[in-house]
Amino acid sequence: MAPPFVFPQILRALEEDPEDNHRLFAQNPVDVTSLRPSDLEEFVKGVSFDLSDRELFCIEDQDVFDRVYSLVRDFYTLPPSCKCNLVESLRSNLSVLLPNVDSISRSVQDQEDEVPIIDRITSHRNALKIYTFFLITIIMTEEAHVSSVESTKVAARGRKKQVVQSWNWEPQRGRMLNLIANSLEINLSLLFGSSELDENYLSFIVKNSFSLFENAAILKDPEAKDALCRIIGASATKYRYIVQSCASVMHLIHKYDFAVVHVADAVARAESKYSDGTLAVTIIRDIGRTDPKAYVKDTVGADNVGRFLVELADRLPKVMSTNVGVLVPHFGGESYKIRNALVGVLGKLVAKAFNDAEGDVSSKSLRLRTKQAMLEILLERCRDVSAYTRSRVLQVWAELCEEHSVSIGLWNEVASISAGRLEDKSAIVRKSALNLLITMLQHNPFGPQLRIASFEATLEQYKKKLNELEPNRPTEDSSKEPTSDGDSCIGDGEIDDLQPEVANNTHQDSLPDSCQPKNGEEITEKDVSVPDIGNIEQTKALIASLEAGLSFSKCMSASMPIFVQLMASSSASDVENAILLLMRCKQFQIDGAEACLRKILPLAFSQDKSIYEAVENAFVSIYIKKNPVETARQLLNLAIDSNIGDQAALEFIVNALVSKGEISSSTTSALWDFFCFNINGTTAEQSRGALSILCMAAKSSSRILGSHIQDIIDIGFGRWAKVEPLLARTACTAIQRLSEEDRKKLLLSSGSRLFGILESLITGNWLPENIYYTTADKAISAIYMIHPTPETLAATIIKKSLSTVFDVVGQDQPQDDTDDSIVDFLTTVQVAKLSRFLFVVSHIAMNQLVYIESCTQKIRRQKTKTDKAAAESQNTEENLGATQENNSINAELGLAASDDALLDTLAERAEREIVSGGSGEKNLIGDCATFLSKLCRNFSVLQKHPELQASAMLALCRCMIIDASFCESNLQLLFTVVENAPSEVVRSNCTLSLGDLAVRFPNLLEPWTENMYARLRDTSVSVRKNAVLVLSHLILNDMMKVKGHINEMAICIEDDVERISSLAKLFFHELSKKGSNPIYNLLPDILGQLSNRNLKRESFCNVMQFLIGSIKKDKQMEALVEKLCNRFSGVTETKQWEYISYSLSLLTFTEKGIKKLIESFKSYEHALAEDLVTENFRSIINKGKKFAKPELKACIEEFEEKLNKFHLEKKEQEETARNAQVHVEKTKNMESLVVPSKVKEEPVEEYDEGEGASDSEIVDPAMEEAGDSLKASDSEEEPAMEEAGDSLKASDSEEEPSDSEEEEPDSEQSGTTSPHSLNQNTSGGEESESESSNVKRGNRTETSSKLRRSLRSASRT
Repeated sequence: MAPPFVFPQILRALEEDPEDNHRLFAQNPVDVTSLRPSDLEEFVKGVSFDLSDRELFCIEDQDVFDRVYSLVRDFYTLPPSCKCNLVESLRSNLSVLLPNVDSISRSVQDQEDEVPIIDRITSHRNALKIYTFFLITIIMTEEAHVSSVESTKVAARGRKKQVVQSWNWEPQRGRMLNLIANSLEINLSLLFGSSELDENYLSFIVKNSFSLFENAAILKDPEAKDALCRIIGASATKYRYIVQSCASVMHLIHKYDFAVVHVADAVARAESKYSDGTLAVTIIRDIGRTDPKAYVKDTVGADNVGRFLVELADRLPKVMSTNVGVLVPHFGGESYKIRNALVGVLGKLVAKAFNDAEGDVSSKSLRLRTKQAMLEILLERCRDVSAYTRSRVLQVWAELCEEHSVSIGLWNEVASISAGRLEDKSAIVRKSALNLLITMLQHNPFGPQLRIASFEATLEQYKKKLNELEPNRPTEDSSKEPTSDGDSCIGDGEIDDLQPEVANNTHQDSLPDSCQPKNGEEITEKDVSVPDIGNIEQTKALIASLEAGLSFSKCMSASMPIFVQLMASSSASDVENAILLLMRCKQFQIDGAEACLRKILPLAFSQDKSIYEAVENAFVSIYIKKNPVETARQLLNLAIDSNIGDQAALEFIVNALVSKGEISSSTTSALWDFFCFNINGTTAEQSRGALSILCMAAKSSSRILGSHIQDIIDIGFGRWAKVEPLLARTACTAIQRLSEEDRKKLLLSSGSRLFGILESLITGNWLPENIYYTTADKAISAIYMIHPTPETLAATIIKKSLSTVFDVVGQDQPQDDTDDSIVDFLTTVQVAKLSRFLFVVSHIAMNQLVYIESCTQKIRRQKTKTDKAAAESQNTEENLGATQENNSINAELGLAASDDALLDTLAERAEREIVSGGSGEKNLIGDCATFLSKLCRNFSVLQKHPELQASAMLALCRCMIIDASFCESNLQLLFTVVENAPSEVVRSNCTLSLGDLAVRFPNLLEPWTENMYARLRDTSVSVRKNAVLVLSHLILNDMMKVKGHINEMAICIEDDVERISSLAKLFFHELSKKGSNPIYNLLPDILGQLSNRNLKRESFCNVMQFLIGSIKKDKQMEALVEKLCNRFSGVTETKQWEYISYSLSLLTFTEKGIKKLIESFKSYEHALAEDLVTENFRSIINKGKKFAKPELKACIEEFEEKLNKFHLEKKEQEETARNAQVHVEKTKNMESLVVPSKVKEEPVEEYDEGEGASDSEIVDPAMEEAGDSLKASDSEEEPAMEEAGDSLKASDSEEEPSDSEEEEPDSEQSGTTSPHSLNQNTSGGEESESESSNVKRGNRTETSSKLRRSLRSASRT
């Protein structure tokens, strides 16, 4: 019998001669690499023949074993055919060997002699080990070789491809692994004597299987992956190889993210195959026992572990639900990835682990309590500290809603939490909250229509039905108890399936009548038709369901303002998801959804392509229907209800849709039918809306209007215009949108009629006041657009307008210079007519300017076209040289430039003649402008007529825009009005005009820049808003330089009006995108100016926080550190120090920034006495410690110590100076008390003149002289006199400290010299003198106390 086979540590260990000689080893291995190919092939054929022809146990024979070992050892060098033969022989032998185990067990029962059976068992066991060892070794060798080939260069990859073509390895690998898995699944207990297999055998298989799991390519092969999962499951579960398998699984999970899902598959298959979840439970508990702090450091491992837990919960929900308790403590850990995973696990368990309907009442109750506890955890996690976890929880709730795993009792609580998360500071949380609300709407259990009125009406009807079922029950109880009972039922989760069905049916049945009840009779009839759903309990449940649906509808409706706010978010995901949610709300008829959807129109101008696409898709889905008539009706209603801004956005969208073909020709025909009243029930307002949409579409396709020109004139200016005056304005717009061809046709067919209509529109009085101005504006523009000589018709219109005002044409009454004449004149005319006249004159003047510019451009284009045609005709080969020579001569002579200059001169002259006039002839508009200027200067008259002032100032501003000299002469008047006019309409209009003037004449407006910024401080909201808009436009378009007044705009960030604040923030946001961010250069000046303003501290902090937040570059942040530190030395106020230090604390510090802060210590050390300043620097230090490396961290800690030390020192110095100042003040008070007493009485006799006067409190002029002589002659006596003075001070006030350190600054301030500043020359021979001075000092102290008492008594008397 062959010796037993023992698994070696490595393959070549089989060549070593064992000491005990009791194991099988390779005694005579053959070096197959030295064999010739033909010999090698014969050698392999011989081995294959022996393996196939002889019995299965021939592998134990030493000769066969040696030869197989030799081939396996050098397997990667074998040619493909030899590899295939060897693998097929070994695999087939093992596959035949496995069924023999059963025959052995049967033969054990039949045989009485045990000796041959034992030998057979030993041979089977030996052969199984050898075959398994060689096959696994071949797999590992070939995989290592394939991996090395794949990691080599391109040439090696080419060789690898050739190998794959001839040696199809993957199918062989899968069959071999499946065979090994089969060997573990049969009954091996007889071969190994017990259920526990040989440790070496099992560890060899498991170790290599887990090694193969580390190869992503193998896991992509389904056959190989399935075999590996079976091997791991059998070894861990069947043979109790738990501890080692669990360790290997944890290693795989932590290190290889691609293996997570496959490991979860393996664990799940082990449980399902053997009905034993020991491996899963062990892994779960191992993860639960891990220290949560370990996952903070190992972020990749935490991510993989989390994914594994979620996958395991998805596959084994029951096993996970019974062991999830060990994982719950990780909710308190710092790793948000683990918390995210646990949230996902709970979501999977809620959806899958509690659906089993079997079991008794107690088990059901336990499952329900467990599920409720998990749901409560999920609700609590919605407020997690990490935004990623909050987002993940909301995603899990959305998944649960899709799975219909959220009961009606929790539905409204989830909706409320989700609506609250819409205002989360994190964009990912807001996105998840929006998606959750969308999902809740899609899967809501209350029905397809969620109108509040419908729910309330239906609920009321069923409450009446409940009262009928319970006639003896009080009304109050019937309205309250069903709710509580329903809630309890919902909480138990018993009626989750019943309520949606009943609620949907009942709700849909009651919708048509309950939505719009017209009278009591209808409601009564509806009550009769309420379906009977059964007994009282079911009615209560339905009422509870309806109340929950009503709450959900109210929650969604109350969230509409937040949805609108999110559409203005800077995050594109917020905008897109808010639009999707509003569309879903409209689909379910949530109250307020349609009005909110109108507000998406301005988003069409967004520069973000995704936002525009979302708006366009929403527009198409809401308004573009399959029925062209319905589409036309939707569009015209939208045009009617839109304001000016929405109409501009609507025009933009309609243009895009027309060009894309989304708005079809059939829709256009339907719009014409509405305009021409061809559809029954069409109103004049709808006709106007249809024409508005057609005008918008004509911008993309001008041919749309050409076929109905006559209809536009007949209907737009006919009798329907009297009914709907705005129809005439829309018709004027349509005329302007005509193509060039259509204009020519119009002039030929109906030109004179049209101009007569337009003239009557402008000069007539039939239009209402609030519509006249916009209509006249469009009519004048239409005249200048299509009339061949518009100035002639314009002159006629002005004269006619003048005649309607003055009733006389050609008189000079308006030209009178005196104020009295103007007052008399105003008494004879109507203010409304004069306002209209001024508007017409100014608007014609403006259009004349535009007309001159368009004519100039037309001439230039014609000249360019003519020159190009002439050049092309002359550019033949014969004339090419002559043409080039002529062009060069013309260029040298400047002929081309002279033509352009002449054209410019003519254009300037024509523009000047509009207002100022260029000759002695009368100028119609110029005369009106002169009158206008005088009228605007008569404030007493205009104050009585604010409407006239508004019209006059607007006309004046238009004339100023046209002519530079007229502008310059009236600028002071304009700024006077814009500052002092009582009407905010006038100030607002003038503010807007200032923007146009700044664009037209920047040099004239430049000296008035400060006055323009002053409008930001106006008391009127509209003026401030327009000022922000005007200045933003000028600065962002480089029409005005950002000067030292930009702080006014910064203050607007904290304006009380949210609209103004948002506009100011938008301005700085856009400004930060220009160049290298101008805010970086402006910030120090803004800081300085804001520090000097009387601004609230909170407002200053908010402004600086916003401005600094717009600076992103590290270099700019580092430079700002130095700039702000340098500002400390230029200011002396405590408030400014605090503001500068606060601004410094807002900066994002880098390593360089921290170093610059430390280097600039000298510039701000004097400010460290202030507590707030020091606190701000400490916050900077705390920031720096978070990212600092060890070296920098040491510097920061040293800087912190230095900072604290200076702070304490400065505080002490300030305290000392403060005490000294108090002492000086008290000393002066004593002087005022002592001097009068000296005047009344003689000097005290005890006071010795010879002793000098060192105390500045009671110095007599004579004493001063004596003191001076003493200072000059005897310096040693000065300390003694100083102490005498000190004793006097100490006795004067008990509160005053007598510390010598605090007396030093005092003595300096009072004019005496400090003892420490004197040069005291002492020697050994002067000791006796010092002793005598000490005696004198004691006597003087006594004398001073007596003197003090006498002075005090004198002052009392």
